[in-house]
Amino acid sequence: MGSFSIWHWLIVLVIVMLVFGTKKLRNIGTDLGGAVKGFKDGMKTSEEPQDKAKDQIQSADASTEKTVDVQAKDINK
Repeated sequence: MGSFSIWHWLIVLVIVMLVFGTKKLRNIGTDLGGAVKGFKDGMKTSEEPQDKAKDQIQSADASTEKTVDVQAKDINK
């Protein structure tokens, strides 16, 4: 009794299509798909800076191996 049958859902679908129209429903679907795609792209780009930061740290570590620490002495004393 509490659940809807397929006929109830078909009637609801027909009413929604009459109220909003198929063009508006298509636009809503396109907008929703674009939002999901944008979210996925955003998640991919948020991971890339971390990888780049790791590469920069590794290159910085490699460059510190080539440096030589010295102490400057004042020869005027």
